[in-house]
This record gives sequence, structure tokens and C-alpha cells, in this order.
Amino acid sequence: MNEIIEKEKVENLIYEVRGKQVMLDSDLANLYNVETKRINEAVKNNLEKFPERFSWKLTDEESKMFLVENFDQKKETRGGKYKNPRVFTEQGVMMLATILKSKIATATTIRIMDAFVEMKRYFSIDINNNENRLSNVETKVIEHDKNIRLLQESFDKLSEKRKKSEIYFKGQIYDAYSKIIDIFNESKEQLVIIDTYADKKILDIIKEQNFNVIIITKKNNLLSKESIEKYNEQYSNLKVIYDNTFHDRYFIIDNQKVYHCGTSINRIGYKTFSINLIDDKEVTKPLINRIKKLI
Repeated sequence: MNEIIEKEKVENLIYEVRGKQVMLDSDLANLYNVETKRINEAVKNNLEKFPERFSWKLTDEESKMFLVENFDQKKETRGGKYKNPRVFTEQGVMMLATILKSKIATATTIRIMDAFVEMKRYFSIDINNNENRLSNVETKVIEHDKNIRLLQESFDKLSEKRKKSEIYFKGQIYDAYSKIIDIFNESKEQLVIIDTYADKKILDIIKEQNFNVIIITKKNNLLSKESIEKYNEQYSNLKVIYDNTFHDRYFIIDNQKVYHCGTSINRIGYKTFSINLIDDKEVTKPLINRIKKLI
């Protein structure tokens, strides 16, 4: 993450449009290490959280002037096609951070917060020496410090309100897929996936994780021995155990939390199903102990 965000460069990504300080969708995408379309999907799926004072798309005239006169290189990052970028005010950036709930998003937001705090600390020296020299930018930094606290409170509330059970209807492929990734990202040391119909899709999900993954599935399933071997030649974090005694799908996080999934990962979005956190320790303990014996 140190290479992705450098504190001294964050302020260089803030521009003035329509008299407001804003950040481009593509710059935010770079900071959060996601594709620009992921940023815009977050807005599209949560329109009620992004009123125009938080985020808007530039008009053709604004976009042309902004991209051509100031940022010709950004045309290349948009595939050579002329597209009006979306911009976010500071409130919009904070709202976006509460939606991008991955480890990278959280770590990135914390580093952005650190950058603003560092800026405030730097300018406070000059404020004490000569209060009359406060500029608009310095005043903005003080406002950011207040907004940072609000953002942290928002993260805390979001964590407290995390749903234990969620239902996904036919066609909600991305929402269910995103939920499963969020669950997997809760792991710090070990993730156990019990899925009789496990296939290559699971490998695509776990390949960039820095914890050990154990897949429990049946023999002669959709996950070939060749795929497993080639995967471990590059990533070396996967162990596959064959056991045909499980019917349901489970995700076990660090031998502590157990999620029940109503469908195999390769079938999400085809029919209505639910994902449930089983928080009764008396229920999950026997399952976790059985898994320990298998491993």
C-alpha cells in the first residue's frame, strides 16, 4: 500500500470544478486499487447515497476542457474513448469509502486520513506563528480533520450493523459474489471452503489472498487435479481435501466464524439463496472440530 498512496501526493489529486474541491473517479480508483468502473458501479447501485452535491458527471464541455487542457494522459487510462468522468466532493469520497468494504479500501482510507492529519500538523506550526497567514487550503485541512472523525464513526457503525443473514434473488450475481469476497477477506490466517461442486471460480477468487485456503469437496468434481497443481505452482496457499460427507456449503474463518451458504459458488445468481452467519458456538464447535480432524 505504501507504493499506492504517498501522503504528499494526495493533495495533488484534488481539483476545483464548479467552485468545489473534487477528485476524479479514475484517481480514486487508483488509490483504492480497483477499476474505474467499480467506482461508478458503487454509485449506480447506491444512487440515494450520492446526491449531486456529493458526486456528478462532468458535462461534455467541462469534460473536454478538463481532460484536454489539464490531463491528456487520462484519455489513455479510459481506453482511448472520450467519456465524461465522474467527480466526487469530499463528502462523496467519504460515502464511497463506506461502500468499498474490502481490506484494501479500508487500508487506503486510513492512509488518506493519515495524509490529511499530517497536512494539518504541518500547517498548524505556521498557524501558531502567524494566524493571519491561514490560507483557504489550510482551513480546508482543519475541516478534513473533523470529517475524518465522522468517517471513522461511519466505519464503526457500518461494522456494527453488518447483517448476519442475507437473501439474494435470481440475477443478483454481482451482489452475492461481492458478499462472498467480503466474507473471505475476513480471514487472517486460514479460510476453509466446504463446497461439493467447487470449481475454478474459487481459484480465481482466492489467488491474491495472503492466507491459507483449504477446500473440502468430493472426488471427481469440477475442480481438476491439473488446475490445483498449476495453481499451487504459482500461489502455494491451497490445500484440497476430498470428503463426500457434506451436503451444504460452509465458509469457516480462522476456525472461529462459520457461514452457511445456500448454494455452490459456481451457481450464485441462478436461483434465490441465502448466506447466514451461524453465531451459536454450540452449533459451530462440532463442525470446526470435525474440520480440524480432516486437516
